[in-house]
Amino acid sequence: MDESDATPTVGERACFEAGVKFGTLYHQFAGTPVSPDNARSLERAIEESIENQPHCVGVTVDILEDRLDAAIDHGYTELTGEFMEVEIVVDYEGTEVVTSMAMEDGYPLMRVEEVRRGGD
Repeated sequence: MDESDATPTVGERACFEAGVKFGTLYHQFAGTPVSPDNARSLERAIEESIENQPHCVGVTVDILEDRLDAAIDHGYTELTGEFMEVEIVVDYEGTEVVTSMAMEDGYPLMRVEEVRRGGD
């Protein structure tokens, strides 16, 4: 392998940045007490926290209240991937990466949905 093959592309760097954002989001907020009364404010707090990170241009967090209601015991439950759908958009040097998290086969799967290179 020559040296040019070893250098990450801008798209690969953008995907890495998105992964960092998801790692932060999930591991910082998993376990947070959540109820229908604070779900909306928690969504906003997560979004605003993650948007502070470099290259992050958009975060949308949807706490799924129907799933949350079904799991509530004693007034609240702990936040997990089971209760969230998330989209994070990163722009790294003109390459935009759209990523998402949703439950798949009982696991909160995080994936790259789209890579848009400058001008695409």
